[in-house]
Amino acid sequence: MLGSRRSRRRLTTALAGLGLFVTGAALQVTTTATPAHAATTHRVLFDDGHAEEAGNADWIISTSKPDPLAQNSSPSAETDWTGALSSWGVALQKTGSYSLKTATSALTYGGSSTTDLSNFDTLVLPEPNTLFTTAEKTAIMTFVQNGGGLFMISDHTGADRNNDGYDAVEILNDLMTNNSVDSTDPFGFSIDSLNISSGYPAAISDSTDPVLNGSFGTVTKSLIANGTTATLKPADNSAVKGLVYRSGYSGNTGAFFATSTFGSGRVAFWGDSSPIDDGTGQSGNTLYDGWNDTGATNAALALNATAWLAGDGSSSGGGGGGTTCTSSQLLGNNGFESGNTTWTATSGVITNSSSESARTGSYYAWLDGYGSATTDTLSQSVSIPSDCTTAALSFYLHIDTAETTTSTAYDTLKVQVLNSSGTVLGTLATYSNLNAASGYTQRSFSLASYAGQTVTLKFTGVEGSTLQTSFVIDDTALNVS
Repeated sequence: MLGSRRSRRRLTTALAGLGLFVTGAALQVTTTATPAHAATTHRVLFDDGHAEEAGNADWIISTSKPDPLAQNSSPSAETDWTGALSSWGVALQKTGSYSLKTATSALTYGGSSTTDLSNFDTLVLPEPNTLFTTAEKTAIMTFVQNGGGLFMISDHTGADRNNDGYDAVEILNDLMTNNSVDSTDPFGFSIDSLNISSGYPAAISDSTDPVLNGSFGTVTKSLIANGTTATLKPADNSAVKGLVYRSGYSGNTGAFFATSTFGSGRVAFWGDSSPIDDGTGQSGNTLYDGWNDTGATNAALALNATAWLAGDGSSSGGGGGGTTCTSSQLLGNNGFESGNTTWTATSGVITNSSSESARTGSYYAWLDGYGSATTDTLSQSVSIPSDCTTAALSFYLHIDTAETTTSTAYDTLKVQVLNSSGTVLGTLATYSNLNAASGYTQRSFSLASYAGQTVTLKFTGVEGSTLQTSFVIDDTALNVS
């Protein structure tokens, strides 16, 4: 009998029905607020709610907020908008393909504000100087996980412009390591605590990279004028890639500009705010024209990266033209009622054991729960049609645990997307014993960015040496239209 394969405690509470809720370190995400990368106009939000104008900083595209067009509706020169980022904003505006706004209040996702992140494709954080709140970090990480682009621009350690005890290095590292969505190095890099006085970091040689070779030009070098770098950790996220390196560095150290992915979204990091400074801004600020520095190609780097983050430069995989998308559910044996078919799973994971309960039917997938060091996996390969603009992955998850901690994730479940070679393309979510709760909760993610590709959806449960945590999955679906 399948239920006898392991010793686990039975659930003592009834499984909930269709209730949706947030618990612990994982976030419930629905597909109703997914950024629309297919939109004709790329929507970019520049943050100005975290002391981006403190001290000599003037990291705004215009003094008119939220809409820079109120200052000049048809800008042709950087001085038509006022701000040290006006060259950036004007260059995008002149293409006719971008809608730009500035956020001056708390960042939200899924709310009613006109600057809510669900209304945008890309969020730019130009050297924030105050910590993001817990709610803001959840909003930002969920936005990226659900398909948004995140542009993080740091400065050197100690650049605490408002003297509140935090600089951009600490603030951005806190965003990545202390959030309720995924704090397990979700982007695959950390920002170094350095103050590099000067330099012209060089781009790697990669003619196929859309950030280095995009519609705004070819990137050869950038500029450091008191900045920092990042340390890459591809073991945590294989998608992380260094594009521009400090002189004498390569590989996983000294990355001055890097890109990565998270969930269905994209991430870019730049180690200094000087390259985006165009030297013009509000009266009284001491600014430096790094944007037009003749020894670098900073404008091309900023603009190509913005385009990539907003959805340009996507790989179409093997998708062909001339096909149409038929609304359908793509996963086979999606409720596990056919037993060990279609899915590839660790022995005993797909079960009808009475020690746990299916949400519907008799069978379900049960990862871990042994109370000993265990790794269980569950995966299925699926082809997402290239002409489908919506691809919504959902599953119901129940977690119960014997762990008593309220702060340490001893046992984890990762939900990832892999290519045919087994390379991780993105981590959709990481759950843990901290998310234990009665009942099933539906989890939902957009996979629209993988249209035209054959990918593998993989659940990996890793359990520590003592005290069980059970990750129970049922009623999966990948609905496309």
